[in-house]
Amino acid sequence: MDDVVTRLARELADAIAAAVADDPKVEACRERARAAGYEMRVSIEAVVGFVSRPQSTSLAKVPTTSKPSSRRAVEMSAHDRRFLRSLRIAPDETTEEVE
Repeated sequence: MDDVVTRLARELADAIAAAVADDPKVEACRERARAAGYEMRVSIEAVVGFVSRPQSTSLAKVPTTSKPSSRRAVEMSAHDRRFLRSLRIAPDETTEEVE
């Protein structure tokens, strides 16, 4: 990886670590572990991918009124909804079409 990508990946890792460390729920769990006589260490693994894009591509050139070329309905199972709720994402019970 080049220096820019390495720096960006490190910044993202630091931001995630800070967000977890500052979360009151995480700290409450750690306090309960300490009260029970344990020290808790939290380790999170994240996969971050970087893809080079052409230099001529810029956000200013992306059309804002483009229409989707094709759409399909997405069905969610009960397992999908449980997974989304575990990530604190409220799954919409209505059927929506996505690109």
